Amino acid sequence: MSPRITPLTDPEPGPSSRRLAWLASDEDGEPVGSAFLRLFTRAGQEHLAELELAVHRAQRRTGVGTRLLDAALAAARSEGRRAVLAQARQGSPADLFLAARDFRPVLSLTYARLSTADADPEALDALVDRPHPGYRLTAWDGTVPAELARTYADSRRAMDDMPMEDTDYGTVVWDVERVVAAAEAVARRGDLLHTVAAVDTADGRVVGFSELVVPGDGLGDGQHYGTAVLPEHRGRGLARWMKAASIRRALERHPGLGGLLTDTADGNAPMLAVNDALGYVPTHRSVEYQHDL
Repeated sequence: MSPRITPLTDPEPGPSSRRLAWLASDEDGEPVGSAFLRLFTRAGQEHLAELELAVHRAQRRTGVGTRLLDAALAAARSEGRRAVLAQARQGSPADLFLAARDFRPVLSLTYARLSTADADPEALDALVDRPHPGYRLTAWDGTVPAELARTYADSRRAMDDMPMEDTDYGTVVWDVERVVAAAEAVARRGDLLHTVAAVDTADGRVVGFSELVVPGDGLGDGQHYGTAVLPEHRGRGLARWMKAASIRRALERHPGLGGLLTDTADGNAPMLAVNDALGYVPTHRSVEYQHDL
């Protein structure tokens, strides 16, 4: 019997996107799969949607995934989107599913983890305490302090040239409002956002940042959200400096953490080198797929 697909709507749109959802159920009404379509709403990304699709292991290869995918793609077309992104672990059933349905690979990512048990406090101290003439580090929890908000928002353009290969990702425009909204979204779900930033001592402007999100109870694994340096300040070791400070701060404040997770585009050789130098161990690779509508 064909699964029943029930459309749903996320009742609380975010500051930069809203979501549609579908639930697949069998003849007994038991859930067997789901799909979520994130519709980006900020200027520069109104063409884009992002898909998450899951099917119960016992229901795979029965048409559930295809029905959910058809519903999501139809919605994306009706919303005027030209591209739908989806990510899958390399070699997984999802990887094979997307490749067989006109999704093309556009980006490869390496995921890595630093076990807190393997972190070397003395080595971190040496990295963090090493002088970087013309720069200083600062750090905050949650929302950026008002006196740094403008230059911190401006520093987000450091992500503009991040290697995205063939992904039609559009342009992400950051302002103070968006920076504040992003921090508030992390807080609403009960997580803790920690940011370390590099500041140019000549003018007090933020020139780079490293963000880390930790579960609210301080347990499990933290997740690096981004580390970047403005182009005109690269080549001075600031990325490794900030990320090392972020690690040290996490270890001091959250002794119950098991590890720290990071993901990096395979084309981003400098950041892969930073992760390797800090002791991150690759765990798996994922593929970003794109479906052109």
